[in-house]
Amino acid sequence: MISLSVTNEFAPLRSVVVGIAQSNGGQPDADSCYDPTSLRHVLAGTYPLESDMIAELEEFVAVLQKHKVKVYRPEVIQDYNQIFTRDIGFVIGDTFVKSNILPDRADELEAIQYILDQINPVKVIELPEYCHVEGGDVIVHGDDVFIGTYYGADYKDYITARTNRAAVEQLKKLFPNKTIRAFELKKSNTDPLSNALHLDCCFQPLGRGKAIIHPEGFLHPQDAQWLIDYFGSDQVFEIDAVGMTKMLSNVFSISESVVVSEKHFTALNHWLIQQGFTVEAIHFSEISKQGGLLRCSTLPLERLSK
Repeated sequence: MISLSVTNEFAPLRSVVVGIAQSNGGQPDADSCYDPTSLRHVLAGTYPLESDMIAELEEFVAVLQKHKVKVYRPEVIQDYNQIFTRDIGFVIGDTFVKSNILPDRADELEAIQYILDQINPVKVIELPEYCHVEGGDVIVHGDDVFIGTYYGADYKDYITARTNRAAVEQLKKLFPNKTIRAFELKKSNTDPLSNALHLDCCFQPLGRGKAIIHPEGFLHPQDAQWLIDYFGSDQVFEIDAVGMTKMLSNVFSISESVVVSEKHFTALNHWLIQQGFTVEAIHFSEISKQGGLLRCSTLPLERLSK
């Protein structure tokens, strides 16, 4: 059986599902893109090659395995994008929650069914269909669970709005011992600079009491300020809209002191080292062209609790 335990973003990682890029389906049509970053690269002719994305994911897996992490991979679905496993489910405490994701992506859950079969079925939850949620919008931080959402009446008009009010309310009922804190995010179907696709695109807690935040990604400025005050302004690395589109907040913690980051994040990586982190800098810039990075490509199952 697979043990589940996720109480924060940075406790020592023991097992994780990492996405795959094999048989990725190639470049989508512009009208088939799920996010404005992918759309931008399709229109510019810079959409990433499958071979490059496979190489980046394998480099990531090698780093995880170096740190003794058990890595699971989805089963390959032919001609199907399976890179961003974060979206298809998430663990809160010792419970796995299946995401209600975009209908076109539903088969991604089937590709990890062999993993779910190794989990106590009592600890696997499927939300009602009307509860829309993706794992990129869910960040567990001790007794708090931070959730990115969008409550506007025009929710259905945004393909980039992935988590709704119903899901937030349902999670409050399912996890009464957690404080669920919802933050509305800015949404755009066409402009990457104005779209926070998920909460982890504009916010990421790290070990040592640090965090990365893009304040302008939040629909309500007071929400971003609340998070800055929560961590302390001197503990926060702030990024701008360009940094958000490059996915600077979407790094991944293997432990409280080890962070996997992208090689080109020079200023961020320098800051992390100054704060006492060990930075595992790898190539991941091609995958970022699809609007996700390292956290998006992972679905942690077990982190050791103190």
